Amino acid sequence: MTSTNTDPMADLKAQADEVATLLKQLANTRRLLILCRLAAGRATVSELCKVADLSQSAISQHLAKMRMEGLVKGEKEGLQTFYTISDPRCLDLLGHLKTSFCDLPS
Repeated sequence: MTSTNTDPMADLKAQADEVATLLKQLANTRRLLILCRLAAGRATVSELCKVADLSQSAISQHLAKMRMEGLVKGEKEGLQTFYTISDPRCLDLLGHLKTSFCDLPS
């Protein structure tokens, strides 16, 4: 049953805000590189440092921002923390970006 008190424009604005927040994370070149690497599978901070050409401290700051937005999560295994993408919509969007920008015909 659909609620008659729901304002469709309020719902649209909330969705637009959510999408804009995701796109802001992707708009940063280094975070995009990190997310592209994570789209291929889990990775440690050390592995992400190599991909994004950043220090461990800088990678950790980027990961903290993405964790706050719910894009990534870290799972501790012994002394290592392995990061993965936790938002399936982010993975979906990265797949579209890969198809549009990286899988170009030769």
